[in-house]
Amino acid sequence: MKQRIITGAIAAALFIPFVIIGGIPFILLVYVLATIGFQELLKMKGRSLMSVPGLISLVALYAFMLPGDWSQEVYEWTGYLKVEFVFMAVILLLIHTVVVKNSFTFDDAAFAILGTLYVGLGFYYLIETRESGLAVLIFALLVVWFTDSGAYFTGRKIGKRKLWPEISPNKTIEGFIGGIIWAIGIGLVFAYFAGMEQSLLLVAIVAIVASIFGQLGDLVESALKRHFNVKDSGKMLPGHGGILDRFDSILFVMPLLHFLHFI
Repeated sequence: MKQRIITGAIAAALFIPFVIIGGIPFILLVYVLATIGFQELLKMKGRSLMSVPGLISLVALYAFMLPGDWSQEVYEWTGYLKVEFVFMAVILLLIHTVVVKNSFTFDDAAFAILGTLYVGLGFYYLIETRESGLAVLIFALLVVWFTDSGAYFTGRKIGKRKLWPEISPNKTIEGFIGGIIWAIGIGLVFAYFAGMEQSLLLVAIVAIVASIFGQLGDLVESALKRHFNVKDSGKMLPGHGGILDRFDSILFVMPLLHFLHFI
């Protein structure tokens, strides 16, 4: 627990200044985080980022994550939309299955592309959220972090009924509900003092939905790790695991905020 708190404090101290600064420094940091996260995902599958399919997928990931302005510049320069780079990656990965005589299979190609979308979509919307303004991003991060803490401490204190033991044995229904309550509390407090333009009722509703989606994102990552029989996605963050272990909820919450037109 002590190691988890220390790592979390150091990581937050390094991450938050980039969030505040925004712009190119923040975008580059997100690209670095996405690269590490994608490498962790491939490693769980037993594949290397420094391989032909790994590098093809990485290019697709980078193209998919291009912010709006950058994407427009790439289109003007190359004549291709970023989605077309992803389509080309699909074709190249399928060709690779033939070249290597199915030592890299259709299933591997499908995993690489779905992994690109899984990692790329969340980190792309993390960038887009910051580009839309600082307040909403801080709101989202606080909701995610307080959901995580609320679920953990509530579950330890009063948790009795297992939420989804086949996927994550330690999570409880009480912790799940506690995470939502903590998310509502911090969401309303932040929205009030930050002077957010959305009504407090809307803020509460979004906090509830975001908390639920964040916890589902955590469960998705747990399901992946259980499927591949690994404890953590990586070892970069002592006490937490890897980048995907720390950003799994954010990867679900950021697209949700845009889907709900909360941005």
